[in-house]
Amino acid sequence: MWTEHDNALTRRYRFPDFKTAFAFMTDVAEAAEAQDHHPWWANEYNTVEFRLRTHDAGNTVTKRDHRLAERIEALATRHGAESVA
Repeated sequence: MWTEHDNALTRRYRFPDFKTAFAFMTDVAEAAEAQDHHPWWANEYNTVEFRLRTHDAGNTVTKRDHRLAERIEALATRHGAESVA
């Protein structure tokens, strides 16, 4: 589940391995580019963490962030991710 923390939508996912995490990140990059939204993310081996907020809206969470979060969620499901607290 996405949570709002420090004025950003945040979420962490864990994948079976690095290759799967990287494939997921590639798909997210394509989706983000199509939406002209460029999220902050971090990756360590099989874990990917996101913080979404809209910079040109004063670093606040907007509908744009929620749209990308929905797309990321769908992609994570497709790649077999599990949610990490």
